Amino acid sequence: MKRSFGTNLLYSILALTALVFSGFIAYIIVSLTGGLVFYAPLVVVIAAGLAVYAVIAIFQLLSRRTRHIILAVFTGLCLLATAGYELNKLYINSLTVVKDREVDLNQYTPFAPDSKAAVMDHTASLHIDDSLPRLDGATALYPLYAAYVQAVYPKGSYSLHGTDEGTVLCSTTPEAYKRLIAGESDIIFAAAPSLAQQQQAKQTGKELKLTPIGREAFVFFVNKHNKVSGLTTDQIKDIYAGKLTNWKEAGGKREKIRAFQRDEGSGSQTMLEKIMDGRKLMTPPQDDVMDVMSGIISQTADYRNFKNALGFSFLFYASEMNGNADIKLLEINGVKPDKEGIRSGTYPFTAEFYAVTAGSANPHVQPFLDWMQSAEGQELVQKTGYTSLK
Repeated sequence: MKRSFGTNLLYSILALTALVFSGFIAYIIVSLTGGLVFYAPLVVVIAAGLAVYAVIAIFQLLSRRTRHIILAVFTGLCLLATAGYELNKLYINSLTVVKDREVDLNQYTPFAPDSKAAVMDHTASLHIDDSLPRLDGATALYPLYAAYVQAVYPKGSYSLHGTDEGTVLCSTTPEAYKRLIAGESDIIFAAAPSLAQQQQAKQTGKELKLTPIGREAFVFFVNKHNKVSGLTTDQIKDIYAGKLTNWKEAGGKREKIRAFQRDEGSGSQTMLEKIMDGRKLMTPPQDDVMDVMSGIISQTADYRNFKNALGFSFLFYASEMNGNADIKLLEINGVKPDKEGIRSGTYPFTAEFYAVTAGSANPHVQPFLDWMQSAEGQELVQKTGYTSLK
């Protein structure tokens, strides 16, 4: 029995309402469970496709056989897209990731059994037994100031997450600067502050004092299979300004350059900004994520070792703390990023790193800073794997 147009319209409205409601619930669920990039849009496509199919079926606009063929093709395309996405995801997850928190810093914990923190050949001339300066800093510098603690502080438990005495933390460069400016740390170990970090200190009436304690190379790296083994300073600037976009232009294969960046305020991102010397940085590769409070947000993607990828870090971190055989450090202007290039000054991206203070009242801070620049402090810089000041 053929239904009237009004009845078909009512059934269509009910069907569409049910699909919209169930599609909305499914969208929220997959978004909150990490499926924002692919599965959330897929839910929308499936809901829209089923809505169209429902209307066609209710109004019997096509023959039953044709409708079944359309539904089968639509289902097949959705399954094919899902399989393709999952295979691509497996490939991406198999690539090397370079990010700070991948490193197990616990292996450098001061006084811990089998700690990898460097040890002096003799007892340090400086000893701090009370009112211990509160320390924090960059991930890449934790092995160094852990060695300082092991040489100067009393033997004890120093968890880098503050679960014990809370004196020696490692909260990464951006957070360390925030804590220093807030008066929660006495000394932090980091690269020079960004302009934003300097302004933040000024707004709170603090003056950041930078005491150089060592030198380090800022390095760029690519997949080991990339034909390019070196770049010039101008090429680096052009790449990160979005002007040089293909490896073919730098002597490599015809592949688009995927130039990763770091979060704003990190030591390495600040160093990149200095290298750019006022040139505007292009937008970095980003990951879309779901935040319960603010909805869909984008954050800077971690470096993944794609064949066309370009990343950067500091030499000790990239070669020792997070070193692997899948990436290749690039020469810059024909000079290798090694200690010889750092000492001679021929490697162009060389920078000092600092013990940074902001007016602490702790009486041990200045003697500690002086000791870091002494022969003993510089000995630990060398033994850790950095380049000393002298």
